Amino acid sequence: MSTNITTVLFDLDGTLINTNDLIIASFTETLNHYYPERYKREDILQFIGPPLYDSFYSIDKERVDEMIVRYREHNLKHHDLLVKEYEGVYETVEALHKAGYKLGIVTTKIRDVVLRGLKVGRLERFFDVIVALDDVKKAKPDPEPILKALEQLDSSPEETIMVGDNHHDVLAGKNAGTKTAGVAWTIKGREYLEEYKPDYMLENMKDLLKILQVKAQ
Repeated sequence: MSTNITTVLFDLDGTLINTNDLIIASFTETLNHYYPERYKREDILQFIGPPLYDSFYSIDKERVDEMIVRYREHNLKHHDLLVKEYEGVYETVEALHKAGYKLGIVTTKIRDVVLRGLKVGRLERFFDVIVALDDVKKAKPDPEPILKALEQLDSSPEETIMVGDNHHDVLAGKNAGTKTAGVAWTIKGREYLEEYKPDYMLENMKDLLKILQVKAQ
């Protein structure tokens, strides 16, 4: 193990697994039910990343809960069909695991859907800790989820890097005191993520191996 990093925390959606089509389809179906044809794809991109409650609350405070139920029904029904792997992710996570890094997931999804996504991505055996939305009071960008993961991993922020595709991930890492890495494949665009000044920008997840000086398998 090289460098002073011992611990790598990952966001899930849009970082480790490609759920973009699934998320957009679920938002589209839900919003079209309540507001036919009002929301276009570009309008929906802003809802990728934050907790569902926050997104739907910004649209209709009175129907947040029923909108979440409808979204999740669609999401789960089409989950395994629409979730895809990103190139280089499996090999990178496997290499980090073999090299002895402590690995965790910090996500704004609820745990049962996280586990399903990890299974589709063949990644479930690599992670020591998962901090999901139902494990915390405050979601990213609040530092609580990251600090909770580090407590369970017995790691400090100084020896940790947080990897994600959204500004919530970068800001949560900064707020917790970790290093941060953005992923250039974020659906919101590389330039959007660079505005939040992550310490690193990954073109491919394998770039993480170069940063941490870990040999690819």
